Amino acid sequence: MKDGIHPEYREVVFADLQTGNKFVTRSTLNSRENIEIDGKTYPLFKCDVTSESHPFYTGAQTRLVETGRVEKFRARFARTSGAKKASA
Repeated sequence: MKDGIHPEYREVVFADLQTGNKFVTRSTLNSRENIEIDGKTYPLFKCDVTSESHPFYTGAQTRLVETGRVEKFRARFARTSGAKKASA
């Protein structure tokens, strides 16, 4: 690796604004805000959505999507079965 061309890779804290969870990971992210955890100061990045709060990962979205699919199926089936009975 060449010296001086790569960004600084260091530990950064990501904070989920919806749940309040914080986790430390390594990143090249630059931030103006800092946070102190366990006596160490880390750059802080605030996230609107993480895997802790996103509906896809929490399972909240799948229930809504399934309900919509079932209702669409019932509406479509009701229309087709009624049309066949009327023509027979």
